[in-house]
Amino acid sequence: MIKVSMVLLFCFFNLSAIEWHTYEDALKLQEKSSKVIMVDVIRTECQYCIKMDKNVFADEEMSRWLQERFIPVKINLDTEKMPLDVEVKMTPTFYFLDKNKKIVKTIPGSWNIEDFKDLTKNIRGE
Repeated sequence: MIKVSMVLLFCFFNLSAIEWHTYEDALKLQEKSSKVIMVDVIRTECQYCIKMDKNVFADEEMSRWLQERFIPVKINLDTEKMPLDVEVKMTPTFYFLDKNKKIVKTIPGSWNIEDFKDLTKNIRGE
């Protein structure tokens, strides 16, 4: 069952047009840019997480739009330790971090492209 779940997760990650980074790599990239880090916290069998990958992150235009503004990081709580000092109450949850690693916005839940774009368009790391 675990092997099947991992294969499914791998397939859904590949649906995404976004280039995901590790948290550590994102911190290094952020030193050289003015972008905010977007941390997508998921669980392997979370249907809403899979929905975001299939319906939002797989969209080429949305993927490009997000990557122009953010450094995307995906943390799977089933396989990774949460690098932020927060209690994750649901997945997916999106945390947006400024250069000081301060959370400037938290967005819980699954969204369609239009709504997610609306929720994230004014996020700045200043």
